Amino acid sequence: MKKTKTKFVCQQCGFESIKWMGRCPNCDEWNTFVEEAIENYNKIEQSEPLMSNVELLRDVEVKGEDRIKTGIGEFDRVLGGGIVQGSLVLIGGEPGIGKSTMLLQVSDIMSNFTKVLYVSGEESPRQIKIRADRIIKGKEDIYLLSETNINNIERHIEKVSPGFMIIDSIQTMYTEESSTIPGSVSQVRQVTQHLMKLAKQNGITIFIIGHVTKEGSIAGPRVLEHMVDTVLYFEGDRTQSFRILRAYKNRFGSTNEIGVFEMMVDGLKEVKNPSELLLSNRESNAPGTAVISSMEGTRPLLLEVQSLICHTNFGLPRRMSTGIDYNKFVLILAVIEKKCGLNLSQSDVYLNVAGGLKIQEPAVDLGIVAAVISGYLNVPVPNDYCFTGEVGLTGEVRAVGNLERRISEAKKMGFKKIFVPYMKVKSIDDIEIIKIRNIIEVLNSLKKLK
Repeated sequence: MKKTKTKFVCQQCGFESIKWMGRCPNCDEWNTFVEEAIENYNKIEQSEPLMSNVELLRDVEVKGEDRIKTGIGEFDRVLGGGIVQGSLVLIGGEPGIGKSTMLLQVSDIMSNFTKVLYVSGEESPRQIKIRADRIIKGKEDIYLLSETNINNIERHIEKVSPGFMIIDSIQTMYTEESSTIPGSVSQVRQVTQHLMKLAKQNGITIFIIGHVTKEGSIAGPRVLEHMVDTVLYFEGDRTQSFRILRAYKNRFGSTNEIGVFEMMVDGLKEVKNPSELLLSNRESNAPGTAVISSMEGTRPLLLEVQSLICHTNFGLPRRMSTGIDYNKFVLILAVIEKKCGLNLSQSDVYLNVAGGLKIQEPAVDLGIVAAVISGYLNVPVPNDYCFTGEVGLTGEVRAVGNLERRISEAKKMGFKKIFVPYMKVKSIDDIEIIKIRNIIEVLNSLKKLK
């Protein structure tokens, strides 16, 4: 009897080894190696006809509309203007964040243009119907299929001929070509290859729902994200109503755009003016808070940064940040302590971005500085003050892009003063533009209010 050859595959990143290892040398995770049989990929018939042709780029014609509008503006914005026909999209997020809800709403809209097939490996058609009765208010012309075998799914696709398809979720699907369990690296990779072939050859737009790991990344091998055309990710806390849809990869558009949604009883509702909603519950005259004017792609966004400074009797003060990179936060605190002469070594400092958003752009630095100084001096920043600017290691305030759009957004929300870097900018009526060169000027401005 011929012995089956095996290999050990990391279920976190897909790294392969001929022997078992306790720690993966690629992703440094422990106890993630699982033994899998080595598949034979040499069983390819040489007589199979070619399915594709070589074409010149100038000879390729794009027929019809290249994008399909779903009518959900925030969803279309993240995708780059709409759904591209024949694309393969991966959407991930924590359990209960709204992945299935969002795609069920999109499926209802897409059923007006084409046939929609919703394939679920986790729910029966009856369970999907119960959820749809709460969310969908339309005619519900959606084909439902409860199946986990990708080979059987392909046969159903031949019968239905859908133009739009949902896979919920990729970790429950399996193919008979692999002997490993569903959700393993080999199964996820091969099932995705099947789906990619279906999408490209038949022009079917396929959305794949992916589970996430405890670290917050999409479960499965990293090659999964390389194979698909677009990777979307839902951010936010399940205990809060806000949901942020962000693109981490998009072959057909920008990855800088975000979509803001609010979870309601009857599904996700798009938020067309996020700044107004994020600042709606802001407490007036509270020390340690400041409003920043940020940019997410082409959209200006006003956010509230909150800081809490408490005296500590321990030798090592505590630092915590939510919504801002921790290393960046600690760096800004060091600049404040050095350049402004504030003694933060005897205080615990906590920082939070209200609304559950995660901000990465440098223009939020000046708002963090204002919030920390305000909390340290116990002086509230006036409600009509706004901040935007990058802070360097020497305390200088550096230029940021799209400054006029940031100022216009602050003016639209009723702010009267905005602190900006010392750079050339057109004056705007009804808002005072205060140009500053370093963070000491922010300190002096807040000391005058004391």
